[in-house]
Amino acid sequence: MVINKKSIFYKPIPFKERLVDFFKSLLFWKGRKKGMIHTMDIKWKDIRAVFFPKNFYEKFQYLGVVPWKEEGDMFEAIEPLVIFIDYKAKPSWCPRWVLRFLHLFGNDNSIVRVRNWTLHNLSRRLTKGYLITDYKTKWTWYDLRIHVHGSEQMFNLVRAIEQRYYDQGRRTDLIEKLSKLTNKPEKDYNFWMLSELEREWETLQPKY
Repeated sequence: MVINKKSIFYKPIPFKERLVDFFKSLLFWKGRKKGMIHTMDIKWKDIRAVFFPKNFYEKFQYLGVVPWKEEGDMFEAIEPLVIFIDYKAKPSWCPRWVLRFLHLFGNDNSIVRVRNWTLHNLSRRLTKGYLITDYKTKWTWYDLRIHVHGSEQMFNLVRAIEQRYYDQGRRTDLIEKLSKLTNKPEKDYNFWMLSELEREWETLQPKY
């Protein structure tokens, strides 16, 4: 949020009011409603996750939308991206718990809410704004879409992961379909290239 302090409409917030607002955003404070936005109630488990993360999600949740379940093909596909963004986003001198702290008390552990603007801006400054905003499959179970705020390197990695995930999923899907259609064991198709499987499916698929 950019505030033009030279504007005639700018009215500085008194220091006392800013100080009260800061402490209201800290530990054990109830969530507050501002217009259509309602910040969450911070609980002990949220504090514990900042200092003593117990899984992959809690460790890297300051990077936005990261996988919470450490199993499955999608986790294996996205895990390298999360680790790479963490490497680029975390300053070498900064402990990771500091970034988790800022994400909780500045961003409300969210990519769309702001709990405290001072801590939010500090979080963005330290991490350069790098984060994952979403990941999902769209038209098929293997059509993975990943959205990030990051560098060109990160976008290249995202495109490579998406393409690899699609190719592997498409192969699995075609082999299963062809095996059922031709009554051949799936292993007979394991060494076929994807382009060969595509041509075979185009030739043999039922025409309605």
